[in-house]
Amino acid sequence: MQLFDLVITDKQDVDLKDIIFSLENDHSIQALLKEYKYIDDLLKYNLPVNNKVLLYGSSGCGKTTTAKAIAKALGKPLLILNLSNVVCSRIGETAQNVKQVFDKAGREKAILFLDEFDQIGKERETDDKDVGEMRRLVNSIIQLIDYYPKNALLICATNHVELIDKALLRRFQLRINFETPSQEILDQYYSSILSAFPEHLKSINRKYGISFAEAKDDALTQVKSLLITELEKASDL
Repeated sequence: MQLFDLVITDKQDVDLKDIIFSLENDHSIQALLKEYKYIDDLLKYNLPVNNKVLLYGSSGCGKTTTAKAIAKALGKPLLILNLSNVVCSRIGETAQNVKQVFDKAGREKAILFLDEFDQIGKERETDDKDVGEMRRLVNSIIQLIDYYPKNALLICATNHVELIDKALLRRFQLRINFETPSQEILDQYYSSILSAFPEHLKSINRKYGISFAEAKDDALTQVKSLLITELEKASDL
């Protein structure tokens, strides 16, 4: 497998200021950025830099968007593991594919983003199909993480943290939980989305207890419906 087949190049421009976080998550991310701002001074004192981050929790709550925004904030290239091409029928090939991407990220001092991390980091004792093969893959990933360069950043994301091998989980110095947003946070998010539209298109039914992705899809669907209704009335005149 060629290296360019294993990496997704994403050009989406995302600013952290455009993402709405809980106070706890905002504090964790700002602390991470400050570590990289003063990385040289920290390393002079042999202080560890948090370069292995796990984003976990509900689907559609901003994990992938956050990884992209961190990359922009740090001015680092973002390499996204192409999981569909990395995983092969033979575990040995999968491990080699993952190693190629880790090596590239290390050379480029990049941010490596591994989405759906549970797919390659499953608990070794619970894989019924081939425990030995899965153990070898997870062991390979543990070694890659342990020797990941300090001046590069690894961000992994999962919706199923309970499936990830416990030894892998211990490697992450920073773990950030993305929960379903509260009503207050969703109201901020709705207001942010609707700010681009005139007042008469903002009268939507706000739904709560859902993810950011679901809220955005539903809000924009309602705005489109309002606009189409308005256009239809105008065309009948």
